Amino acid sequence: MTVSHAFTRYVAIGDSLSEGIGDPGPAGVHRGWADRFAEILAQTQPGLTYGNLAVRGKTSTQIAADQLGPALALRPDLVTVTTGMNDVVRPRYDPEAVAANIEETFARLTASGARVATMTFPDLGKISPVARRVRPRILDLNARLRDLASRYEVALLDLFPLPFTADPRMWSDDRLHASPTGHTRIAAGMAHTFALPGHATWSHPLPPTTRAPTLKALGADLRWTVDHVGPWAWRRLRGHTPGDGFTAKRPVPGPVRPQHVG
Repeated sequence: MTVSHAFTRYVAIGDSLSEGIGDPGPAGVHRGWADRFAEILAQTQPGLTYGNLAVRGKTSTQIAADQLGPALALRPDLVTVTTGMNDVVRPRYDPEAVAANIEETFARLTASGARVATMTFPDLGKISPVARRVRPRILDLNARLRDLASRYEVALLDLFPLPFTADPRMWSDDRLHASPTGHTRIAAGMAHTFALPGHATWSHPLPPTTRAPTLKALGADLRWTVDHVGPWAWRRLRGHTPGDGFTAKRPVPGPVRPQHVG
């Protein structure tokens, strides 16, 4: 696709991916791919304002119920959506309900006249042992995202088939959230989806690296289980979710300073 007109207001909605978890920014506020994409977009879209309503841990139901209305009220002409992954990792996954939430989100946003973009989720099963258990759900969710994006003419960044997305350097220590490198690559991929110049190599493999010895890799897996899986499971057992107590980092759209990502 190409940028057919100048965007004046970009709003991101979704979960931790769009909030930017894994990509620390100044003053304790996470940066993330959506911030980075806004900065790229502002290079060619003078006067662009940007808001971000995404909150970590939110399900497709919560995003449709709590973020969709406020996003529409901001009257954006560009909206990006990341949704569904927090449904996938829950004990009960209702694919039909998730698809209905995503369809409502796409339908209402596109009906408003906004250009909408979304993305599939990478094959986290290659990175996280826990994610391997829900890989069939990720495949199902991605298939539904592709179908709905096609039906509602939503721009799609299809991350799942790309081998470089399974590179550990793309992921933070918890193996569930993108690293600064990962967020940078996703931002460049979205820029390429919108035919912005200078991002044609966004999907190239990362530079070669030495593979860790087997024992060292097993030790890393053990530390990851102790540091991340255990605390995550304990929070779930207590009924806590990552988004408890958090609100949108950028509820009021503001100007964006163009800059090169990196």
